[in-house]
Amino acid sequence: MQFTPEHLESYHRDGYVVVREFFSKKEVELLYRVATTDDVITSKSYDRTDAAGLKTKLALWYALDESIYSKFARSERIVNAVEQILDGKAAHYHSKLMQKEPRTGGAWEWHQDYGYWYKNNGFLLPEMLSVITALTPATKENGCLQMIRGSHKMGRVEHGFSGEQVGADMEKVTEALKIMPLDYLEMGAGDTAFFHCNVLHASAANLSDHPRWSIITAYNLASNKPYKDVHTSSYTPIEPFKGDLLTEEVVSISDQADFLIK
Repeated sequence: MQFTPEHLESYHRDGYVVVREFFSKKEVELLYRVATTDDVITSKSYDRTDAAGLKTKLALWYALDESIYSKFARSERIVNAVEQILDGKAAHYHSKLMQKEPRTGGAWEWHQDYGYWYKNNGFLLPEMLSVITALTPATKENGCLQMIRGSHKMGRVEHGFSGEQVGADMEKVTEALKIMPLDYLEMGAGDTAFFHCNVLHASAANLSDHPRWSIITAYNLASNKPYKDVHTSSYTPIEPFKGDLLTEEVVSISDQADFLIK
C-alpha cells in the first residue's frame, strides 16, 4: 500500500491517518519474531506505570544503525510519507518497541507527544510526528490507541504527571471530547498510523489474553533543531533504506544504540 494524496489530506484534517497493510504480514512477522527473542531489547526495556499501577514495557533508542529496526525506521515507504507530511527532509528522533502484555499491560494517559518534546527536549516548532506499525493486532480489548480527531488544531496544551507518565490537562481533554470525535485505532498486523505531535491520544490497559506489540518511530523536520536535546539524529536527514527487509541479512540492535535508560 502506498501513501496517497488522500492519506495526506486525512492526516492534515484529522491529525492522523491509518494506512492499511502498509507492511506485509511477512515483514511484521519477521520483525516481531526478532524483537521477542532479542536479548538486547529485553535488557534495555523498562516499565512505565499508569495511574492504576499497571505497567507497560518499552525499549527506546535514538541512534540509527544497520539493525532490522533501523532499516524499518528508514524504510523508503515511511520516509517518503513523512517527508510529504512535513514538506521537507525528515530526521529520526527516536524509535521504541511498545510491549503491552496480556492482563498486565498498563494504560497510557491522555497526552500530546509535543507536550513534553517542547518542554523537556527543546523543540520549538511542532513539525514532528509519530508513525506506529502494529506487530500484533490492536483492538479495543487489548488497549489500542485512541485519538481525539482534529485535536491537533488546538495547539499544545499544558501537561503534568499522572503516575510515571506525562498527561495532558484533563480539563482541556474533557472539553475536547465534547466537540470532537473519539476514534479507536483498531489495526491489524502491518497496518500503520501516522499521527501529528499535537493530536491528543491515549490507550487503555490490556486486560485481554492477547499481547499488543508495536513499533513507533518519532520523526522531526531536520531544520527543527532542538536547543536542549543532545541527540544528533533528531536533526540529521535520514538516508532512506531502499532494500527489502525479507531478503536482507537480519542484524539485531547493538547495545550501543543510544538507549534511553530509566
